[in-house]
Amino acid sequence: MRIDRRIVFAGLRNAVFGGRLSQGQVDGVEAVLTRFSARGWGDPRWLAYMLATAHHETGGTMQAVRETFAPDDEEAVNRLERAWRGGKLPTVKTPYWRRDPEGRSYYGRGLVQITHRENYAKMSRVTGLDLVAEPDLALRLDVSATILVVGMTEGLFSGARLSDYFSGTKADWTGARKIVNGTDRAKKIAVTARTFDAAIRAGLMV
Repeated sequence: MRIDRRIVFAGLRNAVFGGRLSQGQVDGVEAVLTRFSARGWGDPRWLAYMLATAHHETGGTMQAVRETFAPDDEEAVNRLERAWRGGKLPTVKTPYWRRDPEGRSYYGRGLVQITHRENYAKMSRVTGLDLVAEPDLALRLDVSATILVVGMTEGLFSGARLSDYFSGTKADWTGARKIVNGTDRAKKIAVTARTFDAAIRAGLMV
């Protein structure tokens, strides 16, 4: 299965990105398309939901970001600490952003946020890179696209995977949020995913 990327981007420009695509947004979508294609394609709905997830997690930039959208490592740690101390992170029991003895912090990074040291270790095995020693490698677009595609396909984030929600005639656009983060913004992401799906299907080439 092939895809005409020009048609896809033409559809996305207005439907998802408000009439204008930045180079960063193009690069982000391309990175996910390339990684998904390298795995042998599969269900186009999987691709649509992955792109919608990245769109949500990155604030529409389609670039790998730090948690809280902080500009640097120190500010990300500080923002999370302030939020936690202010009672704004009620579900967090262990402050995962606090630095280890080597000064490394395992807050969320990427097109989809990976947090905690054990998840950086897991994604090190996926990417072949030592993300535990260098967590900021998860901010590399190619690395982050691999984490997104493999993680959502193989159920590495929550145990749920894309095939649980999109298979044959089954399409649970809202429930698929459980692949990454429970029901958080599930309906909003579902709407965006359907829009991505329409643009992708318009560009499919047999």
